[in-house]
Amino acid sequence: MKIRENIAISTLTTMRLGGNARYVIDIESEEDVPAAYAFADEHELPFYVLGSGSNIIGRDKGFNGVILVNKIRGMGIESEEDNGRIELYSYSGELLDDFVRYSTRLGFSGIEALSAIPGTVGAAPVQNVGAYGQDISQTIVSVRAYDQLFEDFVEIPKIDMDLSYRHSIFNSGKDVGRYFITKVVVCLKRAELKPPFYNSLQKYIDDNGITEYSPETIRQAVRAVREGKLPDPAEIASSGSFFKNVYLDSEKDIQVATAKGIPVWDGGKIPSGWLVENAGLKGQSFHGMRVWDKAALVLVNENAHSYADLAAARGEIVDIVYEKFGYKLEQEPMELGEE
Repeated sequence: MKIRENIAISTLTTMRLGGNARYVIDIESEEDVPAAYAFADEHELPFYVLGSGSNIIGRDKGFNGVILVNKIRGMGIESEEDNGRIELYSYSGELLDDFVRYSTRLGFSGIEALSAIPGTVGAAPVQNVGAYGQDISQTIVSVRAYDQLFEDFVEIPKIDMDLSYRHSIFNSGKDVGRYFITKVVVCLKRAELKPPFYNSLQKYIDDNGITEYSPETIRQAVRAVREGKLPDPAEIASSGSFFKNVYLDSEKDIQVATAKGIPVWDGGKIPSGWLVENAGLKGQSFHGMRVWDKAALVLVNENAHSYADLAAARGEIVDIVYEKFGYKLEQEPMELGEE
């Protein structure tokens, strides 16, 4: 367990904003987890669990507490194949894309569309990450986690996670901060996704004459599509998808949106990227933040120096979209630090 002091949150997150954290502890094994919580208790400081930092925005005042950086590694077969199904596990500090690659090379379907999503495996159930019609709720079996309330490791089955769009017990409600996820188990199957696919993926498949849809083929196609339109956080400061999609609750609301020429996908979903782009904001800069030229769902940090800059940019974009379309966009990345 490695303990560091006075570390800039901007160096731990891909948007590269945020003041200092009092302490940062690198968690490299399950044994480190209770020891790290004990350290926070001894110093009477709050704590925050962080993965790769790709879905976190650091605030300017920093965090007078302990950041636990998840670096627990390892993946493998949880239970052998039975009737074309298999359970695979990954420790939570692994990159999600590495776990997806492991699964597709074994020939199993279920998470291939999650390829190239930044972040760790442990973050996947927290946000119920998803893309191109798949999300982690469709395959997850359980997680192993340290329960900070009872100071012991527990197994949490899918049914107890309350998974929905970008929602779980881990990021909403009374249990936020209670669990440190150390291991994730998914159930996959020998199968192929069937067309039609989401527009950008279908276009890539058609343009490249792809006629077989094995998990590895779909993985490579998804990676190509994402790499063609999304910035690499290692090179350009960003947090991936910045705004949540808008979901309509009633048939009447769907009819109203459709009448205005606004696309509504299955489940009443309006793609927020479409709203931002059609508000004329694609490629526009606000307070050092820029709406990405190739994907309006993404904000990149060109030369913003503070969270205050980001907040000002976000506010202007939200207001412009609301004024034009009447929908209030919500930020997807979570935030860390003192308000």
